[in-house]
Amino acid sequence: MDNIRPIETEADYDWALKEIARYFKSEPAIGSPDGKRFKVLLGLVGNYENKRWPIDVPDPVDAIRLMIDAKARTQTDLADVLGSRSRASEILNRKRPLTIDMVRRLHAEWKLPADLLIRPYRTQDIALPRRPPKARTKKSLNRRPAAR
Repeated sequence: MDNIRPIETEADYDWALKEIARYFKSEPAIGSPDGKRFKVLLGLVGNYENKRWPIDVPDPVDAIRLMIDAKARTQTDLADVLGSRSRASEILNRKRPLTIDMVRRLHAEWKLPADLLIRPYRTQDIALPRRPPKARTKKSLNRRPAAR
């Protein structure tokens, strides 16, 4: 494993990419000294890239939107999975959080990873409508309070 060093700078990174490129032209046998060197270089490059350019995991709503775009699906398709168009709209507009049942259905039908869908995420803080007072009937209006 000649000449292997940690990747700490862009120059080190460029050097490692050139070394790896050689192996793509003629891939070494697994377990051979060159095969082991290739594997170590790939690990070093992968580690450097993950630290230098981390990829954020999308929140559940963004993951659903990505799936809709990637698979040419529509909000109607999402509504079919979730049960209604209004529910699909509320989820996509962050007005309603996903329930465990919704997560199960999205995982089963769209193959979205459940661990991605159960992550906490931001929803809009909206005031829920107040329930109107119970209507009073003529019968209840005529009742006298109980004597004490």
